[in-house]
Amino acid sequence: MDKFLAHESWVKRFLHRKEALAIIALGLLLLFNAFFTPGFFTIDIIEGRLFGSLIDILKRATPLMFMAIGMTFVIATGSTDISVGSVAAISAAVVAMMIGGDFDFAAGTDAVSNVPLPVAYAGALSVATLCGLWNGFLVSKLGIQALIATLMLQVAGRGIAQLITKGTIVTVYYRPFFEFGSGFLFGLPIAIFVVSAVALVMYLFSKKTSYGLFLEAAGSNRSSSRYSGVKVQSMVWIAFAICGFMAGVAGILISSEVRSADPNNTGLNMELDAILAVVLGGNSMKGGRFSLIGSLIGALLVQSLTTTIFARGVPAQTILVVKAVVVILVGIIQTTDYVRMFAKFSKKRTPGIVLEAGK
Repeated sequence: MDKFLAHESWVKRFLHRKEALAIIALGLLLLFNAFFTPGFFTIDIIEGRLFGSLIDILKRATPLMFMAIGMTFVIATGSTDISVGSVAAISAAVVAMMIGGDFDFAAGTDAVSNVPLPVAYAGALSVATLCGLWNGFLVSKLGIQALIATLMLQVAGRGIAQLITKGTIVTVYYRPFFEFGSGFLFGLPIAIFVVSAVALVMYLFSKKTSYGLFLEAAGSNRSSSRYSGVKVQSMVWIAFAICGFMAGVAGILISSEVRSADPNNTGLNMELDAILAVVLGGNSMKGGRFSLIGSLIGALLVQSLTTTIFARGVPAQTILVVKAVVVILVGIIQTTDYVRMFAKFSKKRTPGIVLEAGK
């Protein structure tokens, strides 16, 4: 009996965690692939590099993870940012133009760059952060609704990216630039190590500094937080700046992997995936307490779902329908509060078990 109660208590604690839904869904999805997708868990070593469906999921999820990290901070304020896809396109355009798109037949792909690579990265990330600051200014200072404020940049951002690239797809031939998106370290893609380091830094930033506490307070109740001395406008502004920066990193990663900057397709519709990842991670769109770990698991879940659909031979256009069903299910679960439902269910069953134990 004591073992059962201890087990039940552990289950309750787990279900009360924000990440519980995402972990359960990801586990079920992986279990499905274990039975119905041959070779899904197979990992091959080719020239010292790991290849397989699981590695592919981790690699392809990294741009979404960066966006989900930034989106988590914005959603924690009770806002949202639907411009991150366009910001990623701007960042990709800036870094590609700064490196240059001219092929040098003498140097090949080894030494063709207009500026040093760190300078190109800094330029792209600075522009992306400015985009985030602009969104934060519209929301926090001018009081424009976040959906409307970020919609402006979502529409204009693609145009800005096209102006930067002069309406063309800029192909990059500088080999060191490819390492971020296509390079490997210890057999794993370099991007996985980068997003892990960034996630750790942002987690410590949100948990070990006063900003995380003030951000949750501002998202839970802006009026009370303002009267308590919390600079709500600054909290929102910083959140949007972080979101813009992370979208910029995602844009660089995407352009590095495809070795070009396409203003029309870079980051296209990724803002929807980022929001979905954050919500699947257990974060409420109303703001308040947030979980970066949950958002990262949500990003893995979204990418795992996409990979599973392709692996099963389902048409690509079906992905949006499946994601829509997932959004509906998540909305229903968040509304009905599945944790309380489980608690009521377990209470109903406990008396019978106790009686049986007494026999």
